[in-house]
Amino acid sequence: MKIKRAIIAYFISILSFLARISAKNFKKGKKLQEYKIKISNASNLNELESLRLELLGKKGKITAGFASLKELDAEQKKQAAAQLNTLKDEFSALIENKKSQLENEHIKQTMQADGVDVSLFSQPCESGALHPVMDTMDKIIEYFISLNFSVENGPLIEDDFHNFEALNLPPFHPARDMQDTFYLNDFRLLRTHTSPVQIRTMQAQKPPIRMIAPGAVFRRDLDLTHTPMFHQVEGLVVEEGLKVSFANLKDILENFLKYLFGDVRVRFRPSFFPFTEPSTEVDISCIFCGGSGCRVCKQTGWLEVLGAGIVDENVFKAVNYKNVSGYAFGLGVERLAMLLHRIPDLRSLFEADLRLLEQFR
Repeated sequence: MKIKRAIIAYFISILSFLARISAKNFKKGKKLQEYKIKISNASNLNELESLRLELLGKKGKITAGFASLKELDAEQKKQAAAQLNTLKDEFSALIENKKSQLENEHIKQTMQADGVDVSLFSQPCESGALHPVMDTMDKIIEYFISLNFSVENGPLIEDDFHNFEALNLPPFHPARDMQDTFYLNDFRLLRTHTSPVQIRTMQAQKPPIRMIAPGAVFRRDLDLTHTPMFHQVEGLVVEEGLKVSFANLKDILENFLKYLFGDVRVRFRPSFFPFTEPSTEVDISCIFCGGSGCRVCKQTGWLEVLGAGIVDENVFKAVNYKNVSGYAFGLGVERLAMLLHRIPDLRSLFEADLRLLEQFR
């Protein structure tokens, strides 16, 4: 009977010990979880440093655990030391990660507080745009390049032969007068049209030729529709034999003007140019009134846009061409830009007036 009571008392003491151990471990695990939550919720570096000292400082809870290892035997010390090292590494990593996060947030907040908005001290950057004259010229060039025309260039300062004589302009022609042409001291001149480029191209090449010559030209003239410097695009087509006719010229110009202005009517009027025969001036139905008559078209319903014709035989003789045919045309870029953009005064295109130019951005 006494043996039974002793056995029962022994088992009761074991169960009581196990219960105390379980409760202690449960409380310990709960406490550690609370510290993890506190570390995760730390809002600043000072708060985090307090938690670090509470756990890992000289008097910290984990540090105290290492100090109590001397009270355990060898086997228990080994197991407890392993657990403490695991806890130390785990909490050190948690604290270090949180510290990096708080430091980054602190740096970001400091930079935002101390930062300077440099845009406050600079002018706003605005995008530019092509000048309406250059934009119109580009449209013209792109159209003729698509038709397999080459783009040719020449000097701005010309001699009498290329600017006048080779183009069948006689010595008494008014265009040679100093009232209309800018002459230099050595009797050279600023080219009055881009036709000299056609002469130079024919001198350098043999037919077939299919070219345009865009560029600046100069004349002594200044009013609402004329400036001393303006831009032209002249075209030339030359073929062997009689392959080129006036019908070819009409077809290409009609298609070009409808490409540029849309659905307009095109009219060809007989005219005279020294370097073409027959010659024509080309009109389009007024884009302002639709052809019904207005102030811009002077109640005629038509607007003059370019000149053209079949190349005169004397021009071919000047460049030693034989048994060829061709046509030529020329247009003022500023004139077309004024019509496309409804600009009343040609001079305003060269006055650098931002009120006008900013409308084309």
